[in-house]
Amino acid sequence: MASDISSSPAQYLRLRHGCHVWQQPGGWRMSNAGLVSGRGESLLIDTLYDLRLTRRMLDGFAPVTARAPVSTVVNTHGNGDHWFGNQLVGDAEIIAAQASLADMRAVQPRDMTRLLSAGTPAGQFARQIFGRFDFTGIRPALPGRTFTGDLTLDIGGVCVRLIDVGPAHTAGDTIVHVPDARVVYTGDIVFAGATPVVWHGPFDNWIAACELIFGLGVETIVPGHGPVTTQTMLHATRAYLEYVHDQASIRHARGMTPQEAAHDINLGRFASLAEHERLAVNVHTVYRELDPGLPPLDGPQLFGCMAELCPQISL
Repeated sequence: MASDISSSPAQYLRLRHGCHVWQQPGGWRMSNAGLVSGRGESLLIDTLYDLRLTRRMLDGFAPVTARAPVSTVVNTHGNGDHWFGNQLVGDAEIIAAQASLADMRAVQPRDMTRLLSAGTPAGQFARQIFGRFDFTGIRPALPGRTFTGDLTLDIGGVCVRLIDVGPAHTAGDTIVHVPDARVVYTGDIVFAGATPVVWHGPFDNWIAACELIFGLGVETIVPGHGPVTTQTMLHATRAYLEYVHDQASIRHARGMTPQEAAHDINLGRFASLAEHERLAVNVHTVYRELDPGLPPLDGPQLFGCMAELCPQISL
């Protein structure tokens, strides 16, 4: 049975020009959500991993949404911690990048329940990091509107730009830019204080997404996970991606397997990042870039690789 995380620390932050944040503590799947409010309506950026957390987030935003109800929801990508709570805002228009919708259809709550019940190292690892969440009662509410490239919205007089920068973290990754506020909600293009995980790649696209965000001239970055930050965190994200790609490429040339390479890489100044076991996924993604014939691993296999790299996980 999932432990009660509905009382775990979370913080409501008001930024500027109608921008707000629901910031959760870091860690696997404890993601952030955002809200952009205009005259008489608001745009919600992501829901959370289960219904309890999403209800608490919506209650936290209630002082704003009481006068500016949520008319639009944007899911930044297809990982469940950014959309499993969609049913609680089902009256709003839900938007996502076209590739994100495909990811949502591929991995749904029932798949997480199946992984958690598996009697394998991957299942054990998943229970350690996801056992706190409750997937019961979730009815997948998929986006009814998709886009490719850029999409500009008017939210009660506030200009909001949706930019699909994927494939990178996943097959489709949307950042939400509010130009007048000089704020960007990055989804999982930025993990503040934690290890980026490259489920899809290519690495070059993620690095290009960092460069694109630099070019927006924003002052405030709301990451998918971790505390609200600045462009300094973009430099750190780009540096990690470049380092891992270089180190994995060297070991690929030496004939090491992806798992051998992941165990061999010294993370150096990146070793202090949380969730460093994600290196196993990232190395495998580099190998698939270098050798397109390498069969992709499914979710349980990737979790098995992380469990092997970091068998002692404590919550």
